[in-house]
Amino acid sequence: MSQLLDISFNLQSLGIGWGTLVMFLMLVALLLTGMPLAFVTLLVALIFALGWFGPMSIPLITSRVYSFVMNFVFVSVPMFVLMAAILDRSGIARDLFDAMKLFAGRIRGGVAVQTVFVSVILAAMSGIIGGEIVLLGMIALPQMLRLGYDRNLSIGVVCAGGSLGTMIPPSIVLIIYGLTANVSIGELFTAAFLPGFMLAMFYVAYILFRAYVSTGYVPEPEQEPIPTAEKLRLLKGLALPILVVVIVLGSIYGGIASVTEASAIGVGGVVLSTILRGEFSYSLMRDAAMQTLATVGMIVWIGIGATAIVGVYNLMGGVNFVSDMITGVSDNPTVIILLMMLILFVLGAFLDWVGIALLTMPIFVPIVRDLGMDPVWFGVLFCMNMQISFLSPPFGPAAFYLKSVTPPEISLGDIFKSLLPFICLQILAVGLLVAFPGITGR
Repeated sequence: MSQLLDISFNLQSLGIGWGTLVMFLMLVALLLTGMPLAFVTLLVALIFALGWFGPMSIPLITSRVYSFVMNFVFVSVPMFVLMAAILDRSGIARDLFDAMKLFAGRIRGGVAVQTVFVSVILAAMSGIIGGEIVLLGMIALPQMLRLGYDRNLSIGVVCAGGSLGTMIPPSIVLIIYGLTANVSIGELFTAAFLPGFMLAMFYVAYILFRAYVSTGYVPEPEQEPIPTAEKLRLLKGLALPILVVVIVLGSIYGGIASVTEASAIGVGGVVLSTILRGEFSYSLMRDAAMQTLATVGMIVWIGIGATAIVGVYNLMGGVNFVSDMITGVSDNPTVIILLMMLILFVLGAFLDWVGIALLTMPIFVPIVRDLGMDPVWFGVLFCMNMQISFLSPPFGPAAFYLKSVTPPEISLGDIFKSLLPFICLQILAVGLLVAFPGITGR
């Protein structure tokens, strides 16, 4: 080990400009080998800590990592993931989907519209994206294809609607941003609610436009009245999910509970729902707990790696270097914000949102504050941008989630092609948020 340290080259002699380039190229090269992002960032952080500062810098990395994992608000992440995992294994989502036809069953494109509204409610229950897309892919997509809906519309609605968990509180993306940017998560939830609902309404407007303008795009709606007994049965499926949403979000917005406390209340509400429905079992809880462990483990490891590399880069003076480079592009704050959005858009096509948030926000948020802009508004803007990343080729995770449950004749290429109109709607939403920050209520 001592021999390795003796022959190790001094990276500090490169200067911060070349050091930044070498770090970036090293990250890209290691990611192309297939190594997980968490281990790539940890390895690069270790190399640069030793090469730039020497072995005495290692405790600085561990202290930053410790402060990240010890944040109390982080406890809410496994709670919301557990909520989503239990929902995955219960019949709540299916009953919710069936119940929504009471409100959208008599309009053209009604099944697609009800899919969007179900997506909003599921997002407000858990805030996890992958499970929601898979659920809708198993419930809504087969029904739309069977009824004769246009295939591209059906695929796009499921992927775009299922990704609303990024924006609709209690979004895990908002929580991670709040932890990274050191802003109030409750304020983020309040600011994100209207933009998230606005994006959902964009989807509904697009569906209705295509339904009423394009011939043969969607089937004719059912005209037969629903019997009263059937209405009551369907409404029962709507009651429990709405109650959970009201309790979780109501306790946060009402100041009754913190985000962490509300996440635990939400888990209790979902568990109680499965008990009342007669679905509660040991195997359900075991499988949900194992899925939660895997998901949260991934988030924690990415967080540890990203925190380490950002800490080392900050000590190198890299944050100031990047900040000066970005702010030097223009004196117009809006141009700088748009440049940040472009960077996030490009990164979103290749990296996971957790890594993007933890790698870029420690650099971007101080710039936003220096520009005199609201970091809460920027957090909503960031989450809206991550909406685009979930659908963007070549690595848009929403497409891969859906592909896991679609018929073999639907290829990844078909899915990505179907997502293009919805990506355009998301870009429109980002533009509106930049132009009219008041949409967030800030």
